[in-house]
Amino acid sequence: MSCLSLLFLIVGISGACSGFKICAFNVRNFDIAKSTNYRVMHTLTKVVSRCDICLLQEVKDVQGKVVKALVGSLNRYSIRYDDHYHYKSVASGGLGSKPNDTDQYVYLYRNETVEVKDKYQYADKKNAFSRDPFIVRFQAKATEIEDFALIPLHTVAIEATNEIDQLYDVFEEVKLKWKSTQVMFLGTLNAACGYMTGKDKANIRLFSNPGFYWLIGDKVDTTVRAISNCAYDRIVVHGQPFLKAIKPYSAKVFNIAKEYKLTVDKALEVSDHFPVEVELKIKSSGQIQAQFQPVLLIAITVVTYVLDILPFTSAV
Repeated sequence: MSCLSLLFLIVGISGACSGFKICAFNVRNFDIAKSTNYRVMHTLTKVVSRCDICLLQEVKDVQGKVVKALVGSLNRYSIRYDDHYHYKSVASGGLGSKPNDTDQYVYLYRNETVEVKDKYQYADKKNAFSRDPFIVRFQAKATEIEDFALIPLHTVAIEATNEIDQLYDVFEEVKLKWKSTQVMFLGTLNAACGYMTGKDKANIRLFSNPGFYWLIGDKVDTTVRAISNCAYDRIVVHGQPFLKAIKPYSAKVFNIAKEYKLTVDKALEVSDHFPVEVELKIKSSGQIQAQFQPVLLIAITVVTYVLDILPFTSAV
């Protein structure tokens, strides 16, 4: 490892103290053609660079070229703005009932703040989902929760009630597989505006069963167009430990039109959805120091040694 890499490691660990953000963004038909649009790619890069983990939906990229281009853009952006983060990705295969029109779930994440521990594609034996969840287990040691699973879902709108209810079966499988109930559901659930009504909630186990907390409420608008006002995109967590590990009032919509001063038409070039996000609490500085102290001591010692043996040159 180079001296510069060690310095980046120190910065990355100390930077973890500032917060840990998880985002979900339906990028609407994100394919090769769309990825050649500079404005779209620049906006996506800025959005994703705000997040430690970002789930993308409606990615149409079975060859991996679009995701590779976005990861490259993120890493160049990070270098340009001196963020010292290196981004990686993990993606599902093509999902959907039409072989020539499939979507992927793609997770983009910061290598310095989070690690992929495991992943698997849910085997939908009951044919309950149009786009079967691609589940990833993450470890983020600087957060209070540390270890958690993300379960994504992009429903077919007219099947939203049934698909959301079936997420409970996915939860039970994850609990058995990984011996953990620290789970977050996220994505375009289409849980609003006629696709899921108040009466429907009685038939959805993520509402009727205790322990599930919907962090993006029914009255939130996650859509770009002014004519719609629907909470299609949601974030749900299971269990008091996970809920307590969430930074209060951090679950929200990120309005890219407002934040980046885009017209509605320009925002729609990116997506007809806004991203949703939530922030995890970071451990106290004392906890982080105790956890990372051995690594930091080694890194600082090596960097100091290298700097000491470098030839000294004075300015002329």
